[in-house]
Amino acid sequence: MFSRVFIFLIRAVYICYQICAADDYIGQMTANNTEQCQMYLSDTALHKVSYANEVVMTGSVLLSSGTWNATNIYQLENAIKRWPCFDILNTTQRLENSTADIKTVLCFKFGTSRLQRIATSLECNPQAVIRIGTSGMVTMLSPNTTVCYESNPVLKCTFGEATDRANWYIFHNDQLVELYPGTVVQLDNNCTTPEYNSCTTLTLMKVTGAWAGIYECGLTKGSLSYAARTHLSVALLPDVITIVTSPLTADCSQQQTGSVNINISITIPQSTESYEVWWSYNGTVENPLNNTSYNDSLVYTFTAPISCQKTSDAQSVNVTFKNTKGQERSTTVDIPVIYADSIFCDEVVTVGDLWPKTPAGATVINRTCPEGRVGYKSCTCDGPAWQPVFDYCVNKQLNILSNSAQSFLQGLGATQERAMNIFQGLMNNSASASSDNIADITASINILTVMADASNNIALQEEVLPNFINAASNLLSKTWNVVNTSTLYSMSSDYLQSLEVLMKNIKFNTSQGVNSTNLQLKFCSSSECHVSVFDVGVNMNKTNGTLKTVAVKNLTDRLRNIYSNMTPTSLLLLATLEDNNDPSVKIRLEFPNDHLNNTKALCVFWNTTAGNWSDVGCTVMNTSDENHAVCECTHLTSFSMLMSKGEVPASSKVLDIITNVGLGVSICCLLIFLIIESLVWSAVVKTNLLHFRHTAMVNIAVFLLLADVSILASTSPDILSETWCLVLTICKHLFYLAMFCWMLCLSVMLVHQLIFVFSPLRKKVFMIFSSFVGYVCPVLIVGSSYLHAYYKKRDYYHKETCWLVYERVMEGSIHAFLLPVGTVILTNLIFMGIVIATLVKSPVPNGNKTVNEETAKNILKVVAILTPVFGVTWIFGFIQLVLDQKAPMYTAVEFCFTILNSFEGVFILLTGCLTEQNVRDKLKILMAKSKEKSDTKDLISATDPNVKDQY
Repeated sequence: MFSRVFIFLIRAVYICYQICAADDYIGQMTANNTEQCQMYLSDTALHKVSYANEVVMTGSVLLSSGTWNATNIYQLENAIKRWPCFDILNTTQRLENSTADIKTVLCFKFGTSRLQRIATSLECNPQAVIRIGTSGMVTMLSPNTTVCYESNPVLKCTFGEATDRANWYIFHNDQLVELYPGTVVQLDNNCTTPEYNSCTTLTLMKVTGAWAGIYECGLTKGSLSYAARTHLSVALLPDVITIVTSPLTADCSQQQTGSVNINISITIPQSTESYEVWWSYNGTVENPLNNTSYNDSLVYTFTAPISCQKTSDAQSVNVTFKNTKGQERSTTVDIPVIYADSIFCDEVVTVGDLWPKTPAGATVINRTCPEGRVGYKSCTCDGPAWQPVFDYCVNKQLNILSNSAQSFLQGLGATQERAMNIFQGLMNNSASASSDNIADITASINILTVMADASNNIALQEEVLPNFINAASNLLSKTWNVVNTSTLYSMSSDYLQSLEVLMKNIKFNTSQGVNSTNLQLKFCSSSECHVSVFDVGVNMNKTNGTLKTVAVKNLTDRLRNIYSNMTPTSLLLLATLEDNNDPSVKIRLEFPNDHLNNTKALCVFWNTTAGNWSDVGCTVMNTSDENHAVCECTHLTSFSMLMSKGEVPASSKVLDIITNVGLGVSICCLLIFLIIESLVWSAVVKTNLLHFRHTAMVNIAVFLLLADVSILASTSPDILSETWCLVLTICKHLFYLAMFCWMLCLSVMLVHQLIFVFSPLRKKVFMIFSSFVGYVCPVLIVGSSYLHAYYKKRDYYHKETCWLVYERVMEGSIHAFLLPVGTVILTNLIFMGIVIATLVKSPVPNGNKTVNEETAKNILKVVAILTPVFGVTWIFGFIQLVLDQKAPMYTAVEFCFTILNSFEGVFILLTGCLTEQNVRDKLKILMAKSKEKSDTKDLISATDPNVKDQY
């Protein structure tokens, strides 16, 4: 026992002697070679697998001059053998003869300062540049078992001493790839403790099989890198499941019983996971599956019998994969079934693609793409006709770029070099003639969108600008032949939003700008900026930061335009500030005016949230320059000018004046009407028929009054907030519908009394009917139309008009107003015709001219009285909708509609109140009593002033 202790002490003293000797040697060499020795140590290092309980140092030594020979190799090995506690040394000379690889194992850990001095000594003798990495000094904590699919595993590295930098890597495709912050990679270097002065954690969000493998953390200080590695195992589930059916549909048109066999093939990428796989039909029977290996894929095939018994439910086949952790992933394919009485589309062949006989409403997926393309095509049967084919077959090279961009977004190798390669590949692909395919354009815009999202995590440098600008410009030179306008609007909005985000996030240093066919980019760093891009003048005063301006051609006509009577200019300007936190900005824009001088201009910006143009914060300036349209805005984004499609007619201002004056007069008349009704109600309303009529008239007047007030409140939408604009739109929609519904109640009551003379309408029945039609129905129509627009993500109202939206025939919230109002007007016209016909058919003595004249007078009186209270004047609005604005009668109809409906309150007062004899008589009595009381008061006041206050 004593001998063992003695040997241990001797060994410890020897180790300490070696350490001190090494320090003396290093200090002597540093002192003697201060001038000659230069530090060429690299910040990068080789990374090798850690050894347990020992420190491994690996690296390479590059001679400053000459080649390796026996002499300098001897000097190198002698220098290395002076390291303390030296154990193993390997020196390998490379073929180029100027580099030697070294590897040594030390028996315990050393401080970073000591190791740095050792590395410095090697650079001095022989004269060389050295790169050194160490392993075995960093502690790594990681999951010691297989983690679940889409879980969030955490890896952590700690080191006792402070370091300069921390990096994480993964072995991807046999290469060490650095990890950066992204949607999957989350890095945190702020986890130090008193025990560990260096700490870094890697969290993988929703990890999939692509992220299983070897991970390495690297902590760097000076020229030394301290590394540790671990292997992360992930319980896999297939990320991509491809289903192919043959035939594509089940034809049961010749049989009502039995079944039709459908061959189904399931393909997933090759995997090391032992999946438990089964399929089921309509969720009833589970059948296990076995796979066969084909190239880099696993293929599962089976035959599913599809029942021919008719059902309203979809015929679906489900395939489920289960991994060793018990997690499952399922995919479902619906099999279109043609029953005996089904409406269907016949089998057709379009451009070499076979679309089989398919039931109405079903969509067929064809996964056969031309050579060099991947994806699928789809076509929907709108029975008995086929809709246009949607082509999603993308160029293979573009698909590779798309996958690379997704990896960049996730944080896998998100370097500047990779970003440049992505934009360069996109530029090259978009420049080719074959890229006119709409699937390629859509994929290219998606790549821009992904890179824009990635730029929020990774700062892109100005080196990517030329490739990015040219690629974006090439896309605008293409013909975006899309199937429908909604797809076009979505693509153009995504394109513009990506352009905005990338221009905001790409860092500017020395670039003077980039010019391309459809995009021109310029910068301004001075306090007073005067920039011209594609003849659009940009002027801005700022305290700091860099102004980035991009003018864009061939885009504005592809964006959604809610201003039906205006068209955008051909240019769009994007402006953003870098390194400026001042919230108050003002920018002045001068657009070339290539329209007629009398056209109305509107300065707008693209609202990315709403996906529409908006003029909030922008004002058109009056200038003497007729060649430019000038606007000022108090924010930065994408701007353009909207111009009226033709010259602004002088009559528009007259119509505005008529509208405002008419509404004001109508409001006053409606208030007078309601006051009169309150005064004469008890004296006039003495029968059920009069009660019905006056109840309907009061409700018509109240809702018309509220609607007129709402219109006056929304005459200047530009000064209203979006909330108030929405509220006023709902109010106008609701109040006008309620007014028309009460007009319908009035007409129904009148016709009923006219036809069923001996069956009078009961008061309870009328009140229940009119309350439901006049109150409940408008609320239901307005509420359902708003919810439909909200959940369909469509616009319910125009911010620029504070009124409902018209998109096209039978699309847009305006139809929730036009259809009910049109129905009421048509019904009331029919009822008015019934009333007139009844008057005409009244028995009169033959040849009695006086009676015929009286009948004609009665008819005219009926028309005059019923037209405003039945809402017939609104028919001019429907005529205006169907007329072309250039038609000769359009202006006349427009004036008629404006005058009749602006002064509708006046007509309600005249025809609904003052034309009734009982009301006039009661008003005369009230006026006589009021005059008598006033005369009595004046007489008493003249004789005895003290009695005045009693009155």
